[in-house]
Amino acid sequence: MSTPTQGTVTQKSARPMLTPSAATSADASRSETHRLIAASKVSGTDVYNRQGTSLGSIYDVMIDKHSGKVDYAIMAFGGFLGMGKDYHPLPWHVLQYDERLGGYMIDLDPKYLQGGPAYATGDMPDWGSGEYGRQVDDYYATSTPGRGL
Repeated sequence: MSTPTQGTVTQKSARPMLTPSAATSADASRSETHRLIAASKVSGTDVYNRQGTSLGSIYDVMIDKHSGKVDYAIMAFGGFLGMGKDYHPLPWHVLQYDERLGGYMIDLDPKYLQGGPAYATGDMPDWGSGEYGRQVDDYYATSTPGRGL
């Protein structure tokens, strides 16, 4: 009988890890229900204005570590072939999912969006102090629930 050496992990995971290549259509159907969606499926979803014009797509989401709720969607906007793209954080609760479009809808003019808080690739803002989130909330005239604003 062999004894584990130092640094060897002997516990087995209670849940098997799926790699993208191992995922099946059954796995995909489990990542979205009528009410819930996996964060990995949100990334890349288009964002439209009320006229049905695509404004961009969800690049990422910012999740409150304590509540588990999404506070912001980071929308990729503009650019060509991934260059010159800006990232616009939007308070999550201003987005509405539209099943007909298969994406999120927000009542914003593209020019208003362009004037909002944004950052370029590789220039992630400092979310730590809460100041950047307040700037986003102020611009979109909203308060993100749970932030005490």
